[in-house]
Amino acid sequence: MLSKDIKFNEQDQLQNNLSPSKRSMAFDWRNYIVYIAFIGVLIYFSVTLYDDGFLSTSNLLNIARQTAMISIMGVAMTFVISTGEIDLSVGSITALSSLTAALALQAGFGLIGGLAAGLGTGLLVGLVNGFLVTKIAIPSFLVTLGMMEAVKGLAMWITNTAPVPIVHSTFNYLFGSGDIGPIPILLIWTVVITVIGHILLKKTAFGRQTLATGGNEIAAKYTGIKTNRIKFIVFLVSGLMAGFAGLLYAGRMHSGRFTFGEGDELSVIAAVILGGTSLFGGVGTVIGTVFGSIMIGTINNGLIIMGLDVSQQMIIKGLIIILAVAFGRKTLKK
Repeated sequence: MLSKDIKFNEQDQLQNNLSPSKRSMAFDWRNYIVYIAFIGVLIYFSVTLYDDGFLSTSNLLNIARQTAMISIMGVAMTFVISTGEIDLSVGSITALSSLTAALALQAGFGLIGGLAAGLGTGLLVGLVNGFLVTKIAIPSFLVTLGMMEAVKGLAMWITNTAPVPIVHSTFNYLFGSGDIGPIPILLIWTVVITVIGHILLKKTAFGRQTLATGGNEIAAKYTGIKTNRIKFIVFLVSGLMAGFAGLLYAGRMHSGRFTFGEGDELSVIAAVILGGTSLFGGVGTVIGTVFGSIMIGTINNGLIIMGLDVSQQMIIKGLIIILAVAFGRKTLKK
């Protein structure tokens, strides 16, 4: 262990001794692991499943549809993890939000009422999470773990586990099953949220303060950053985006169901860490997160075409999550 630490210190010292121009030219493959891995996965399935239509336009668009909700929640989770926190409740929020939106539409409150119900549900849970983490000082892992179960139970209780059908054609078109030309609505929403998230994280004071909070919270406080306020906001955003993902699930499946989002929290976290965001805070990349999400979706899609059963897919998905955490540790060394 000592020899490894000495090796890392020597590498860091060597990097620091480089001139700015040479340092900018230095290539660290670890910063691009998600893109390298994505290309490798794509090439592998393209070759092995070429005759099965893996590269067909319909299949590639299907991957975009399947990964849209994970990508959108991943954008918000990037902010949460960048502050050194975590949100395990996002999967349950999607289920509850899909149901509240469906119930509002069924009750005749119209498109606006359905949107308000679904997004409001996400915001409310995010508000409670943020309050408990920042005001009561309960660790986010414990808060959101408990909220995950509570919200899931509520989603099952309010409809007695029964699905709620949605017959509002405009809602279904705009939030899931529609296409603009050959492009799925879900892909458009993914691109819009990704662009907004990237700009917020990399080009605004809020993004810089988010990364500073996760990088060194004490130092951030000394510079005048209200770290608790930043954390509260990112939990609100996480709840909001999980609620929006619930709307997309509902629009795509034309119903609200308590099973929506089941296990999504792990896929979202894996996508974020695979994308290059540090599990320990201070480093974040929205673009990387989306590529991580697409890579996981591509792997799932390829395994299904190959004929692997659900149990085998779960094993591989678990290994991906372990690898995601392992690669996430690299950012702690930087």
